[in-house]
Amino acid sequence: MKRFMNLITLRKLLVLGLLLGLSFAFGCSKKKPRTKEIKIGAILPLTGDGAKYGQNAKKGIDLAVGEINSSGGFRQRLLRVIYEDSKMNPAEGVSAIRKLITVDKVPAIIGAMASSVTLAIAPIAEKNNVVLLSPASSAPAISKAGDYIFRNTYSDIYEGPRMGHYAYDRLNFREMAVLYINNDFGVGLTTSFRQSFVKLGGKMVAKESYEQGSSDFRTQLNKIKQSKPDAIYIVGYSEMGQLLRQAKEIGVKSSFLSCIMFEDPKILEIAKDAAEGIIYAYPAYDPNSGQQNISNFVSGFEQKYKKKPDIYAASSFDSLKILAHAMNKGGFQPASIKKALYSIKDFPGITGLTTFDSNGDVTKPIGIKQVQNGKFTWLETEF
Repeated sequence: MKRFMNLITLRKLLVLGLLLGLSFAFGCSKKKPRTKEIKIGAILPLTGDGAKYGQNAKKGIDLAVGEINSSGGFRQRLLRVIYEDSKMNPAEGVSAIRKLITVDKVPAIIGAMASSVTLAIAPIAEKNNVVLLSPASSAPAISKAGDYIFRNTYSDIYEGPRMGHYAYDRLNFREMAVLYINNDFGVGLTTSFRQSFVKLGGKMVAKESYEQGSSDFRTQLNKIKQSKPDAIYIVGYSEMGQLLRQAKEIGVKSSFLSCIMFEDPKILEIAKDAAEGIIYAYPAYDPNSGQQNISNFVSGFEQKYKKKPDIYAASSFDSLKILAHAMNKGGFQPASIKKALYSIKDFPGITGLTTFDSNGDVTKPIGIKQVQNGKFTWLETEF
């Protein structure tokens, strides 16, 4: 009897072992092989005052990643972007880049957008030999930020003089005032505009600034109003809508000129008819141009996000594609990516042909737009 029970137990053990073996074999056969990936970072203002710029930039980057990965990635690797939120604050940007470098160990980072954040994180990227490519920062100081620092948007040194010439030569303004946000972006652009205008023979009759996050501009506007300028050059973000509204309320009669950041639907929503007639500089990126690569980008963006892509989405899309091109060409090590970026000539970006100079800067065509009947309208697609 005991022998019989032992046989039954032995059979049970054999059956159990067989089932476990089959289960293991089945599980292993279903387990998918790991796909190699390459990680890069992105530091954008995803929350806070600049969230609309950062969120649109993220959409542009995600669209580019989807296109690359759907075609198999590159060098047998899929691309993954690790996003960090700068909140448009330099201190937050510093924390973000330290995490991306030390924890995630990325070889390249897209960012930042605000010039003040880019200037804060650039020394860290340079010290650690990590490529930093900004899609939106324009402060002149970025040109000297380091050998690993690039941007695919033009410097204020390029935009400011163009608007200075337009104000003097085309609009025949002779006395100007400036009102700008007191950060690296505002100071850099205003300085280059002012120097250009004065060099041509114009006179700067007033200069006022405001701090980021301000909502009341009446004190500055009243000071400028007393100087009676032909026009006022304003530099800022979406708060320019409130600025224009207050200018109308206190009876400012001067014309207004502005910069790339003016093309923001929120500004028109707040300023309403106070924004009518404002002239501003804008990259020669036209989503309605009909150019094949732009049409493909716009249709893909609209299909995915149900809205038209703005300049920040387009420039950030370009940033990702440019980095992917460099990694395809040079490999995934930061030094190789840097070398490949410097070798790029006339990359066919959505925002224009891209070539980096010895400072990691690009020069792109600038257009002139105006608010007409409540809409952003082209005056000249290239000036």
